[in-house]
Amino acid sequence: MAKEQCITQCNTARDTSQLRSRKHCPTAGQYHTTQNQTTPPSKNTVTEGHSQSSNGPNRGGTPTSDEATSRLMLMLVVGLSFSTRLYKISEPPHVCWDETHFGKMGSYYINRTFFFDVHPPLGKMLIGLAGYMTGYDGTFPFTKPGDKYEHHNYWGMRGFCAALGSFLPIFTYLIVLELSLSHTAALITATLLIFDTGCITISQYILLDPILMFFIMAAVLSMVKFNQQRYRPFTAPWWLWMVLTGVNLAGALGVKFVGLFVILLVGLNTVSDLWRLLGDLSLSLVDIAKHFLARVVALILLPLFLYITIFALHFVVLNKSGPGDGFFSSAFQSRLIGNNLHNASMPEYLAYGSTITIKNLRIAGGYLHSHWHLYPEGVGAKQQQVTAYLHKDYNNLWLVRRKNDTKSQSGAPELVRHGDIIQLEHKETTRNLHTHLHEAPLTKKHFQVTGYGINGTGDINDLWQVEVCGGRKGDLVKVLRSKVRFLHQATGCVLYSSGKTLPKWGWEQVEVTCSPYLKETPSSQWNIEDHINPKLPNISLSVLKPHFLEILLESHIVMLRGNSGLKPKDNEMNSKPWHWPINYQGLRFSGVNETEYRVYLLGNPVVWWLNLASLGLYVTMLAVASIALQRGLSVGQKRREHCSLLMRGGGLLFLGWLLHYAPFYAMGRVLYYHHYFPAMLFSSMLTGITLDILLKSADLLLRAPYCYWLQRAGQVLVVSSVLYSFCLFHPLSYGMTGPLAHEPGSSMAGLRWMDSWEF
Repeated sequence: MAKEQCITQCNTARDTSQLRSRKHCPTAGQYHTTQNQTTPPSKNTVTEGHSQSSNGPNRGGTPTSDEATSRLMLMLVVGLSFSTRLYKISEPPHVCWDETHFGKMGSYYINRTFFFDVHPPLGKMLIGLAGYMTGYDGTFPFTKPGDKYEHHNYWGMRGFCAALGSFLPIFTYLIVLELSLSHTAALITATLLIFDTGCITISQYILLDPILMFFIMAAVLSMVKFNQQRYRPFTAPWWLWMVLTGVNLAGALGVKFVGLFVILLVGLNTVSDLWRLLGDLSLSLVDIAKHFLARVVALILLPLFLYITIFALHFVVLNKSGPGDGFFSSAFQSRLIGNNLHNASMPEYLAYGSTITIKNLRIAGGYLHSHWHLYPEGVGAKQQQVTAYLHKDYNNLWLVRRKNDTKSQSGAPELVRHGDIIQLEHKETTRNLHTHLHEAPLTKKHFQVTGYGINGTGDINDLWQVEVCGGRKGDLVKVLRSKVRFLHQATGCVLYSSGKTLPKWGWEQVEVTCSPYLKETPSSQWNIEDHINPKLPNISLSVLKPHFLEILLESHIVMLRGNSGLKPKDNEMNSKPWHWPINYQGLRFSGVNETEYRVYLLGNPVVWWLNLASLGLYVTMLAVASIALQRGLSVGQKRREHCSLLMRGGGLLFLGWLLHYAPFYAMGRVLYYHHYFPAMLFSSMLTGITLDILLKSADLLLRAPYCYWLQRAGQVLVVSSVLYSFCLFHPLSYGMTGPLAHEPGSSMAGLRWMDSWEF
């Protein structure tokens, strides 16, 4: 009986904590067992109860003074956050770390030049817009880190990223305040993030990370605000916060695919909310259907529409040929002004006697290419090299011939069909595309591909069967549109671009092989790009231009393949997920030696190690609270509130941390330290709530007033430790010169607490 009463009281406390500041009465279906449940908690009662449990004994403050204090605290957080991020924003006046990528991409938007990136376009579009609005003309090349900006106006792009990064402590403060109703917990969270050197550094440069984290935290704040409106459905605030949640979800996904993690968090919260509504017997099925449809519109259809709109703007703005052309299909390239396929005309169907270029469909697969150079001794047969080349070149041209036909055709040319046996003669060297049973240079289980013969004469190993992917015997080969494979008639292998870079003897071009594995993959699929045959009528390629949905789908396939193909380069610094929570290793943003201006991305050690300890502490406290409830132990109102907060607010934040951290263990791509920062935001919020509850539990050890003294002492210790650590390590963010930390006379001497720190 005691157990049931305790559980009922805890559930009541949970509902009560969600009903603060609400002036309506709950339905009979929501409160129906006891007098406390049938009487809605008044604003004054709930506020007072939380004030006592959250901030010590009630001092008799009026609501007006509470509101003034709340505004003052928020203003303090805003002021400190913006001042720490905008301080020395123009230093150093040269390109730092990934500014060489994202600053350059901002320039591409200003110049309307098409490029390829593995991330969705919103972040780069906003960077370009910020630069344009602040007077940057898009002419700086962003060639490499360390290049001086000189007279170019770069501060606008940095300032924009820093401004969005400045909102992170503000958003987390409001989220924790909304979840816990405790200014102490919210201030602890804000302090951790305001004075974290890692968060400051990653916010001060032209990067996608502050933009991504802005939308993630804005989405979580909107979701939490929407949750607080659950008992006021279909009112203006209810719609506002739900729509803002959807807008911010689109923003997060539009910057990086990591935004999928916060979408999953909101999705799980929404499923839980709908499950709760389904159990509310006071609601009819029509009411539940309205709730369901409202969430479908605001949290699925609206974000999807906005996400597609981002790409529509991306394609409209970037309409000029640029460095990204080669990553996309020939049909895609025909849209771009300045590309040789734009407004071009050529024969629609492949024919014998045509001169063509053949493009591989994998990312950076390249054009089928050959040149006069031979494979060196010890690398298969010493015959002419055949490679894949990423740029347009005369040596990419091939002549299509019939099987064993060296004579030129007269009359109308015959069209090539699915299943035909052909020879491909290299236009410049007149050698045939050839393979044999020698192993390939790099991919040892594949066969070597060479150029063999002279003036079109060769042997049986020069014969290839044309296969149109998804086609049937007799189907024509369409220029640009058909995906084609070339099957070697003698060995049965398929022409293949491995994506591996050949050594210097191969001019660092891409290896081409003949693969005995016949599974259809982009590496074994090709398309005909350029097509020259004066005996065939030309058609305008404008009729072959893909539709918007086609280029949208293609761009996503290319981005996802690019993401999965990001592998660490030789001597490139990367890290493992287990490194991140322990602050094991940072990243050099600028400078290496003592004569250079050095910036090093590393979290405030006290903040990060406190977050790590708090994760374990939270799990322990949650387990103790759950066992106490399960055993039916008698606990007071204050403990029930703490129990509810640990389970609901803390559980939401712990799930957010887990969703933004655990998936990286399953990723095969190269990983870096900065990938942990979204998870670190959730961890810091959880730390604020966990430490607040721990310190408020001092009355379990001491009686008043000593418990309050201990509580205040703990709060002061946490804040002062964070501030002291920030004072020690702030040069990592704001710049260092002179001797390195391990050298005598360094201002950072003695601060390499871990050997893996490289400042």
